Amino acid sequence: MNDTVPTKYWHALEDGRIQCDTCPRFCRLHEGQRGLCFVRMRQNDQVVMTTYGRSSGYCIDPIEKKPLNHFLPGTPVLSFGTAGCNLGCRFCQNWDISKSREIDTLSDEASPERIARVAQELDCKSVAFTYNDPVIFMEYAIDVAQACHERGIKAVAVTAGEICPEPRKEFYRYMDAANVDLKGFTEQFYEKICSGKLQPVLDTLNYLKHETKVWFEITTLLIPGLNDSEREIDEMTRWIHENLGPDVPLHFTAFHPDYRMVDLPPTPPATLTRSREIAVKNGLHYVYTGNVHDSIGGSTYCPNCKNRVIGRDWYVLSDWNLSGNGACRHCGTVIPGVFSGPPGHWGAKRVPVSLKDFAFVAP
Repeated sequence: MNDTVPTKYWHALEDGRIQCDTCPRFCRLHEGQRGLCFVRMRQNDQVVMTTYGRSSGYCIDPIEKKPLNHFLPGTPVLSFGTAGCNLGCRFCQNWDISKSREIDTLSDEASPERIARVAQELDCKSVAFTYNDPVIFMEYAIDVAQACHERGIKAVAVTAGEICPEPRKEFYRYMDAANVDLKGFTEQFYEKICSGKLQPVLDTLNYLKHETKVWFEITTLLIPGLNDSEREIDEMTRWIHENLGPDVPLHFTAFHPDYRMVDLPPTPPATLTRSREIAVKNGLHYVYTGNVHDSIGGSTYCPNCKNRVIGRDWYVLSDWNLSGNGACRHCGTVIPGVFSGPPGHWGAKRVPVSLKDFAFVAP
């Protein structure tokens, strides 16, 4: 399989360089030069994607690990990523993949059809593009999504939302669900800590809400002293309520020291609880805590009668008080999301998968 394929979101500059227009970084490339993402490069006077059909590994996860709490709860998702990233987050939790500059990281190879057939054989209800941002390998992700759709399998994007308008429109045309990482709520945080920009992420969130039918949820990793102030959480959750409405699920997750930010302490559970309280006070109906053991913060409650409709302990479902169409069994209020009959029972298992073991599947 050819792992280098042409792309279409770029244009030539007057100074002889070529500008990549996939994400708002707008890398300007000389011949043979790679963008910051490492995956996209200039070759033969065009921008190509260099990791088509290559992966850093496959794993079956609970869908709640993405995290998605309102999308096919309890079901397994086949997850994979490639190498590289278009951001430079100092706290990256997957830095060994996202910051990799070694093709050897991409140890597993598979065509879109092979991935779809293996996912079907493993009874995965969806395939997730995760570990690094699928924006940078969108050509491969779109082909995999199409192959999955032919077999009734959903496509999930776990992304930072840093993408330009035209590729964004094409990319999300093929996605069924997304978790968007809203890393903070100031341009200063994005610039200094992530080497990115806040506004394109807000644009992506608005686009998903108002111009697509993609089910999406939001995650914010709270880092002590950097993006966890009550003022910032208040401003962010007010923005979400005013622009996206009360029903978009929001996940506050705990930071642990990693990569280039090992000098900070882990996020105290009290910070997550306080942030959740602020979000609920500002009118958000579905606010969760993650990376900590908190069955209250991990569960789903009916916004009308306040009863628990989905109980969670880490990634394991306990209570299930939804009818077949996703309505609260106590009062009949419909809970937004994608629910397909009874919940799955995958639980917290995480199972690495080697596609090479599936010899029955043609490459």
